[in-house]
Amino acid sequence: MKSSKKIDVLKEAKKVLKIEADTVSRLINHVDGQFLLAVDAILATKGKVVITGIGKSGLVGQKIASTMTSTGTPTYYLHPSEGAHGDLGILDKDDILIALSNSGESEEVLKIIPFVKRLGIKLIAIVGNKTSTLAQGADVIIHVPIEKEACPFGLAPTASTTAELAIGDALAVVLLLKMGFTKDDFAMFHPGGALGKKLLTKVENLMHTGDEIPSVYTNTKMKDVLVEITSKRMGLTGVYDSKDRLAGIVTDGDLRRALAKYPDLLEKTASEIMTQSPKRIEKNALAVKALNIMETYSITSLFVTSNGDKDKPIGIIHLHDILKAGIV
Repeated sequence: MKSSKKIDVLKEAKKVLKIEADTVSRLINHVDGQFLLAVDAILATKGKVVITGIGKSGLVGQKIASTMTSTGTPTYYLHPSEGAHGDLGILDKDDILIALSNSGESEEVLKIIPFVKRLGIKLIAIVGNKTSTLAQGADVIIHVPIEKEACPFGLAPTASTTAELAIGDALAVVLLLKMGFTKDDFAMFHPGGALGKKLLTKVENLMHTGDEIPSVYTNTKMKDVLVEITSKRMGLTGVYDSKDRLAGIVTDGDLRRALAKYPDLLEKTASEIMTQSPKRIEKNALAVKALNIMETYSITSLFVTSNGDKDKPIGIIHLHDILKAGIV
């Protein structure tokens, strides 16, 4: 590769981003009744949603299909060239086809349109030229106009594919909302990796229970409190009253502050040193929620309660438990 000429790299990069940002911003005024028709048609279809496109638009189509599938609208990508050589068999009369093309004149896409029309399949065109051949053959036209590509030669699909992608995301999100798709639904389709862990791992899956819960009573001497904190290795202990209700908490920080205040600290009771009303979380809450609470209050542990009784913890969850689980 030849050495490139000297340019202001940051200036040119910002220019590209501005062109693409402006292109997407202008789309807001082009989301109209045709977009509504597209959404209604997708929701009403008894068959599959299939997306097609060639080149860069084809790659965008694959991404849109993936996003729609993961958010509750099962969608397939059909390569138009492969379609003309047998893969059109994936299409059924009850399906709906979404075709992407900035020019609306992509030969490979146009070749499969007669077959689509013969089957009576509804065609949605996401197209830059609303007077193009593709647009004229479509039942619904989502117009995605661009003033110019970010490429200085106006040749490489840049702003146009960004616009297609944004419209695809808008379709996916609107469909998600219309169908009442929930976080639980999303989690079901994303069981793997960090995303799946964030959406599926609950506090009860990570909490310590039984004898692992550091606990003392309000009248426990601080010398024994210190033993409990040290032995359970969580840097704290819960403090319970005579009815086994959580009254407070003693942390390493409480110990350091009390040591400076009380020369006879070890003879004090837990109730004299404890911090009242420690933070709690329900067992069926997501672990990521526990992490957010810890970060908000700069603490490292939360007592875990059942839905019925918030005063009698059934477990404790530590920051390290969440980190080890790969939630973040």
